[in-house]
Amino acid sequence: QVRVVESGGDLVQPGGSLRLSCAASGRLRSINVMTWSRQAPQKEREVVATITSGGGADLADSVKGRFTVSLDSPSRTGSLQMNDLQPEDSAVYYCSMDVVTTWATRRSYWGQGTQDTVSS
Repeated sequence: QVRVVESGGDLVQPGGSLRLSCAASGRLRSINVMTWSRQAPQKEREVVATITSGGGADLADSVKGRFTVSLDSPSRTGSLQMNDLQPEDSAVYYCSMDVVTTWATRRSYWGQGTQDTVSS
């Protein structure tokens, strides 16, 4: 079993910053890809950032230039640095880890989500 946990969500004012963390634990050999998604009320789930173990990253146009994603596979941790936050960034943010388990199977695991609220 592999568990993924996000943390760092908070209430911030527009223009503020937050750093979300994602940690994976359990029976895994390595992390292939980390994906950050967000879900706001009455909106479709949106992928905001992905990063591979090799460091290749993709950011959604809506967050490009404001968000930075990083991944440290040996420590099984990643982060999403969010700057210049705006109300439209308010959402539950989810981290997903695509991993190779100790049984040599490849699976994706999702965290429980962390709430980010941007409001004045």
